[in-house]
Amino acid sequence: MCLRVCKFIGRQIRGRWLPGEKHVLVYFKNKLKLALIGQSLFGQEVYSHLRKEGHRVVGVFTVPDKDGKADPLALAAEKDGTPVFKLPKWRVKGKTIKEVAEAYRSVGAELNVLPFCTQFIPMDIIDSPKHGSIIYHPSILPRHRGASAINWTLIMGDKKAGFSVFWADDGLDTGPILLQRSCDVEPNDTVDALYNRFLFPEGIKAMVEAVQLIADGKAPRIPQPEEGATYEGIQKKENAEISWDQSAEVLHNWIRGHDKVPGAWTEINGQMVTFYGSTLLNSSVPPGEPLEIKGAKKPGLVTKNGLVLFGNDGKALTVRNLQFEDGKMIPASQYFSTGETSVVELTAEEVKVAETIKVIWAGILSNVPIIEDSTDFFKSGASSMDVARLVEEIRQKCGGLQLQNEDVYMATKFEGFIQKVVRKLRGEDQEVELVVDYISKEVNEIMVKMPYQCFINGQFTDADDGKTYDTINPTDGSTICKVSYASLADVDKAVAAAKDAFENGEWGRMNARERGRLMYRLADLLEENQEELATIEALDSGAVYTLALKTHIGMSVQTFRYFAGWCDKIQGSTIPINQARPNRNLTFTKKEPLGVCAIIIPWNYPLMMLAWKSAACLAAGNTLVLKPAQVTPLTALKFAELSVKAGFPKGVINIIPGSGGIAGQRLSEHPDIRKLGFTGSTPIGKQIMKSCAVSNLKKVSLELGGKSPLIIFNDCELDKAVRMGMGAVFFNKGENCIAAGRLFVEESIHDEFVTRVVEEIKKMKIGDPLDRSTDHGPQNHKAHLEKLLQYCETGVKEGATLVYGGRQVQRPGFFMEPTVFTDVEDYMYLAKEESFGPIMVISKFQNGDIDGVLQRANSTEYGLASGVFTRDINKAMYVSEKLEAGTVFINTYNKTDVAAPFGGVKQSGFGKDLGEEALNEYLKTKTVTLEY
Repeated sequence: MCLRVCKFIGRQIRGRWLPGEKHVLVYFKNKLKLALIGQSLFGQEVYSHLRKEGHRVVGVFTVPDKDGKADPLALAAEKDGTPVFKLPKWRVKGKTIKEVAEAYRSVGAELNVLPFCTQFIPMDIIDSPKHGSIIYHPSILPRHRGASAINWTLIMGDKKAGFSVFWADDGLDTGPILLQRSCDVEPNDTVDALYNRFLFPEGIKAMVEAVQLIADGKAPRIPQPEEGATYEGIQKKENAEISWDQSAEVLHNWIRGHDKVPGAWTEINGQMVTFYGSTLLNSSVPPGEPLEIKGAKKPGLVTKNGLVLFGNDGKALTVRNLQFEDGKMIPASQYFSTGETSVVELTAEEVKVAETIKVIWAGILSNVPIIEDSTDFFKSGASSMDVARLVEEIRQKCGGLQLQNEDVYMATKFEGFIQKVVRKLRGEDQEVELVVDYISKEVNEIMVKMPYQCFINGQFTDADDGKTYDTINPTDGSTICKVSYASLADVDKAVAAAKDAFENGEWGRMNARERGRLMYRLADLLEENQEELATIEALDSGAVYTLALKTHIGMSVQTFRYFAGWCDKIQGSTIPINQARPNRNLTFTKKEPLGVCAIIIPWNYPLMMLAWKSAACLAAGNTLVLKPAQVTPLTALKFAELSVKAGFPKGVINIIPGSGGIAGQRLSEHPDIRKLGFTGSTPIGKQIMKSCAVSNLKKVSLELGGKSPLIIFNDCELDKAVRMGMGAVFFNKGENCIAAGRLFVEESIHDEFVTRVVEEIKKMKIGDPLDRSTDHGPQNHKAHLEKLLQYCETGVKEGATLVYGGRQVQRPGFFMEPTVFTDVEDYMYLAKEESFGPIMVISKFQNGDIDGVLQRANSTEYGLASGVFTRDINKAMYVSEKLEAGTVFINTYNKTDVAAPFGGVKQSGFGKDLGEEALNEYLKTKTVTLEY
């Protein structure tokens, strides 16, 4: 345990400390020895985050391997060298197994953490540690005690979902509450949607928070009330039959609450049929063919969108998929054509694919001696985990063939599955006619398929004049592929398509919740394809793969999910005004989309910058034309492909690769564009602002250059300041909008800080971004590397001390050594201008000179971000108030979140990305006054 006490004089008024009284701030850094008991990916993430926070996991107790495969929690722990115990059971005939108890007690845990556990843990184990045991439960206790809590949340039509972390006792989910979190249940949420959006990510954070509260002695024990308590068990198939004399909403809740296990069912034509993929129908009922359903007062309708069902209130819902008694699943829209599908003859190449797939089936169904045409995947013992494995193995071994999990459920027998695969190979089952001419590369152990043409009005097409340009792999300088070079004509076509989609297309008529559903689906597709997207990002921008997976792609997924939730929450207000007597008035405001928006993004985070701007733009109801950076177009074009798969109508999203001087300039001048969002350099931002004003006074938001100061005081936690100071500069190879462009280090710790930084730099591995052990990849493109080298030469000429680096790494590609300069004076070029690369610029300031260093930090025309490291909260708050920047980090850096607004001041621009404020950048306010 580490206890730090900070004394100072002052009194607190509205959160600010003022002179006058003595106060003591106590900083606890307590850490515990933990036993993790449970399994699953959730358990693995909780384990990893607890270790990251400094807690010591002394033992992991999990389930035995299944079919030779270890649980994810066990895999992670074994990799870290943490003791792992794989126990089939903990007790026999009600008594704890002696050997199991001895193994458990040997690790000396102070707290048991049960993130997800399917085994019964004896009470002597639960009560054994000093602090007892805590358990995660996916409901707001005392509601939905027992199993399948998420399912029951939906079945019962709860408006709130959530989870509880509670202290284990000898009851069933009855222990005292430590903490709880909740979220709204969206009308068409599924178990998976709730879990992925809230219960999984927030549950991980909450488990870590709960452990720290216990470590700090601050964890509450709030008794559960019995009022409102419910207990539900695991639903079985025989209990999941649909009772039809209910409202559409109740029917919808019943179906989605049982999706995928055990599945809500009814009887159709004497056969049990299970329903999956329910959504409420908020628009008019489409035409279709009637289908009699036993017990239903009104026949269902088989439509092109699925099976429409009717409640006793006259309202309707749509079911997307149906599963029959033999396990076969089909799209509900194809119910009447299920018997008409003929068996297709296979070509020689397709026979090879079928043989490969048979080998994959045999590997999964190891208990089946021979895979025959009649072999049923699930009746042979496969589980939902095996579905994911089957889909991934086929993608890996069959030339990148991309199946969906539902494809397996829809064709469970081998013969039918092969027929479905062949039709998919031939493109016969595509719902949307999209022709993509890929550039394919086998890299990173996967087949990467990259579109390279302009994407206009829902189609990939060559540039109007046929021009192309090379996009380069910065790792070795080789050409990845030729990309269409958009002309003025292409820009005009894209804008026309976006305008038509907004004014006349389905998008303009779509209700907000349906818009949100499409965005959620797009987020899911981004997540499903995250490995391919991260690989493309590494190839095209030089991003280290592990960082691309977590940040470039991971935050893109989070951004689309966040703004998808905003779609149906954009509201105006009512305003009391003076009445025009004797009449009365009502005044209200409406938030409306602007129309066609242009988005121009930079090359440092190609997909993430796309997501930051386009997600807010689409959530607000606009259409868009997006120009990616000329040197990094590939993930934007892959995004366009996924937007079609998500169901976005044509013309809503248009991607035009090319130059800023041609395509970008035309966008800023185009009279049909109502808003332009730009991230890039300050000089280009000024030119764009001028063009937007002269053309049609279009709305503009600009996120421009920065020279973010980071002030490190001598009372900081030096280890943390060194670690985060390095991240502030070298994160993403220094190609980071908010990178700390200048560090101010207090004199008394300056030399030690520099020494430690250099020591850490020497440990960094520079290399191939696809190598999982690489810390530092290549700079984005050759011209940028040359600019950075020139920047270093200028620093040396002006008299700054080059402590480390400053050179190109002698290997193919555009690699630069992480660099450190000290003795940087305020007049020097390095002190004033942004490098946008891995160059740490350090200036010393006198001990105790707070106002002096603030004046130096603010003596720049930029104001994007800033930071301060100190243990003194009074000092930290004072500095944060005085720093002229859009973001201030205190004792951290680079901590952005999709819910927190991001943007700069001064010549770093104006307008915000992320958070609720970003929506306002893409909305207009209309005031309506009526007299009555």
